[in-house]
Amino acid sequence: MYGKIQIVGIMEIITGIHIGGSSAFAAIGAVDSPVVRDTATNDPMIPGSSLKGKMRYLLAKKYSQGILTKPDDDDEKILRLFGTAKKVGNIIPRGHVLISDMVLSNKNDLQAQGIIDPTEIKFENTINRLTAVANPRQIERVIRGAEFALDIIYEADDETRIVEDISIIKEGFELLEYDYLGGSGSRGYGKVRFRDLHADAVIGDIDEQIMENVNSLLAG
Repeated sequence: MYGKIQIVGIMEIITGIHIGGSSAFAAIGAVDSPVVRDTATNDPMIPGSSLKGKMRYLLAKKYSQGILTKPDDDDEKILRLFGTAKKVGNIIPRGHVLISDMVLSNKNDLQAQGIIDPTEIKFENTINRLTAVANPRQIERVIRGAEFALDIIYEADDETRIVEDISIIKEGFELLEYDYLGGSGSRGYGKVRFRDLHADAVIGDIDEQIMENVNSLLAG
């Protein structure tokens, strides 16, 4: 069989999140560490690679039998979903999960609350322990309350594995909700929440009962 299932939903920012963009050619006095932005709108965005990489990392830690030094040594379930450079059975190199870049989805709602810019500048200091000299820096963050549209495509080639694979994806969401996305998580950045998750079979003839089970899983 061959089919594609689209998983959509919302990723809500619970605490300010920083995923860095380029600071090349920054003017004097500009923010030291800006966030990555969509060039079409100049709104902050979340790269799909950032979400996919963090989900894989957390899932690999859970499913590994020890310390893994290379992604290609991940559990076969993880390799099947996220891909591998080595040949493992019938696993395709790119994996079965495609995660799109996420764009800001509630800009109008934020503006209705009087919030013009969905980012903030956080000032931080590092202190030299020998000289006690402070080294201030400015870090740009996407504000809490910002929401991003989630769009994931799962490629299905075996109906018997669909529910198991999507249960692992949902598990990745749950693990991330108790971790962080982006930088400086140990300082309170990057807490997120996933909600309004829903799946549709967009290509192929996938059994309706399987899709009901998938959506029950995502809603749980």
